[in-house]
Amino acid sequence: MTIEIKVPPLPESVSDATLVAWHKSVGESVARDENLVDLETDKVVLEVPAPASGTLAKILIEDGATVVAGDVLAILEEGEVAAASAPAAEEEKPEPEKAPAQKAAKGHAKTSPAVRRLLDEHDLDATMVAGTGKDGRITKGDVMAFLKSDDSSEVTPGDPTPDVGVEVVTDGLAREERRVPMTRLRARIAERLVEAQQTAAMLTTFNEVDLTNVMAMRSKYRDVFEKKHGVRLGFMSFFAKASVEALKKFPVLNASVEDNDILYHNYYDIGIAVSSERGLMVPVIRDVDQMSFAEFEAALTDMAGKAQAGTISMEDLTGGTFTITNGGIFGSMMSTPILNQPQSAILGMHSIQQRPMVIDGEIVARPMMYLAVTYDHRIIDGKEAVQFLVSIKDQLEDPGRLLLQV
Repeated sequence: MTIEIKVPPLPESVSDATLVAWHKSVGESVARDENLVDLETDKVVLEVPAPASGTLAKILIEDGATVVAGDVLAILEEGEVAAASAPAAEEEKPEPEKAPAQKAAKGHAKTSPAVRRLLDEHDLDATMVAGTGKDGRITKGDVMAFLKSDDSSEVTPGDPTPDVGVEVVTDGLAREERRVPMTRLRARIAERLVEAQQTAAMLTTFNEVDLTNVMAMRSKYRDVFEKKHGVRLGFMSFFAKASVEALKKFPVLNASVEDNDILYHNYYDIGIAVSSERGLMVPVIRDVDQMSFAEFEAALTDMAGKAQAGTISMEDLTGGTFTITNGGIFGSMMSTPILNQPQSAILGMHSIQQRPMVIDGEIVARPMMYLAVTYDHRIIDGKEAVQFLVSIKDQLEDPGRLLLQV
């Protein structure tokens, strides 16, 4: 029986997708529900599974093509007959030359698009690299370690990963330029950042917070917390809960602009900026005000895992009312975050540094962090933004306020 492999329905507001890479070649056997191909949208990578077991008889759309819902991607021959008919199909129509990414994926289906592109760039087969990820999955770090151990490699950790179709331009004097097409996600991020700067009247205010008491509480209860709840007690839950309490006091920072109206949200869906192999993502954790610290940490761990694995859904990335970004994990001391449209405010966390502070007339070393809140000055006055940040500072310097909600 012949089955058409079609592009599935795309998420709402997404009109098309880019075919990133095939995981199977013409003539290869496939199992039911096995991933055949990856499709990249502006936000997520969608997997297209095999609807039945059989043999991939024909690939109709190659890597890099733009597709829409309902497009026929390939033909699958279902059942045992497919095994006998596959060679004949290949003779009738030569197999299209596969992009290197397909060759790289061959022999190890559990690789992300970024890993396959890295393998492609260096003409490596996935079977050459030992995977250290879950279930033997090859990570970007595994590939970089392999390249580092190979004297012929010119790549060092931190090099940008080229995409398929890289154009190399050289002037013959060892001065090289490399043109790399933006991924759909990177292009979408660029579009939204420019849109935010052109639409909102953004302004940033700063403060600093002494995290002595938060660190002491975290150190005291970290082990028992993890033992009881099965998740680690991180800093983000303190900042998220403090932000929610501050948003309750200053609801305009939890609002958004629609035409000439201010839309106030009586719920607290907090977006947490996460860096992934595909770029920056902001998964949204819903109803944070109703969560315990453990529930928030579990939800954050789940979202971060999805972002890294490339399995995050469009629903996970939409509908936030306020965003928190932490440049401190990369060593940032201070920054001015850009609004995540259509939200009206975003909180920036930074690295914790021991700094001399005057406490009760004495100079002592304290773990300090600079905080930044960027806000839309069209609807938020400076007074509200400053008081909002002071409220977060007060709660973090006295964590008991989070329990008493004062």
